[in-house]
Amino acid sequence: MSATLEKIGQAMDTKELAVLKVDTLGKSGSFTAILKGMKDLSAEDRPVIGKLVNEARDKLERVFLSNEQRLHILEVNETLKNNQQDVSIDKKIQMGSLHPLHIVKQRIIKFFVGLGFWVEDSPEIESEYYNFTALNVPADHPARDMQDTFWLSNHLLLRSQTSNGQIRTMEQKKPPLKMLSPGRVYRADEIDATHSPCFHQIEGLVVDKNITMCDLKGVLEAFAKEFFGAQTKIRFRPSYFPFTEPSVEVDASCFACGGNGCRICKGTGYIEVLGAGMVNKKVLQNCGIDDTVYSGFAFGMGLERLTNILYQIGDMRALFDNDVRFLRQFQ
Repeated sequence: MSATLEKIGQAMDTKELAVLKVDTLGKSGSFTAILKGMKDLSAEDRPVIGKLVNEARDKLERVFLSNEQRLHILEVNETLKNNQQDVSIDKKIQMGSLHPLHIVKQRIIKFFVGLGFWVEDSPEIESEYYNFTALNVPADHPARDMQDTFWLSNHLLLRSQTSNGQIRTMEQKKPPLKMLSPGRVYRADEIDATHSPCFHQIEGLVVDKNITMCDLKGVLEAFAKEFFGAQTKIRFRPSYFPFTEPSVEVDASCFACGGNGCRICKGTGYIEVLGAGMVNKKVLQNCGIDDTVYSGFAFGMGLERLTNILYQIGDMRALFDNDVRFLRQFQ
């Protein structure tokens, strides 16, 4: 016992102490051997010897623990002594920045949330029903030819618009509804300055009683003024989308020239910013909403397009190249 205590006190580090602990108290250690040999003792001696052995074992465990703590503290202090760092050294730390797409996305969401909209997520791998059929685009509809879709199987695809989120929301929640559906969308486009097989959309939907085109124009006009400047005007041009009727393309007066005509607006004084319209009655019916009681409007905007307009980026590919020299501009 005394010899073991002396060895414990002489241990130089925690590793040496751990080896000694295994040799003494481990499964093949000296104390374990003593306990195994107790079966050969007489019935009178066994409890006496057993008590002494257990007391000795408890004492050794306490001594091992205290020395483990002592040696650990010494080792930590030695490490800190040999690896000192001068925290006063002035190091220039380069801070990262948000991606321009994220900046614009959060700015758009913040504006519409301020109007009472909420944000809904939806799956990127979608069924044919939610991506097309429920949006009044049946299998033989010519509008399907307008989009080159990434098909995964006969009925599954990578969503070509975030309108699937609007359908799912109208199915699950009763009007009144005011929601945004942002996210990635996919179309089999060739990569060039204005096209990509993967890009981002933000779509909005409002469904309530007595919703009209005037409500749509008021919301989008307020958005254009917030996004491009207080002097911005908007105009509607007739268009066609199968899920809205009537449908419009929405232009905003050029923020750079004030509508006088310049390089950015290609001399027209206006910039096309998004598509919109009144929700088609067939879409409301597909979602179980009574179109004789409720009406609604929807709009959709391409996030890359708005980012390029706002920051005057001439090539959409710059948003995906991850060139740090480009991204540093958006501190």
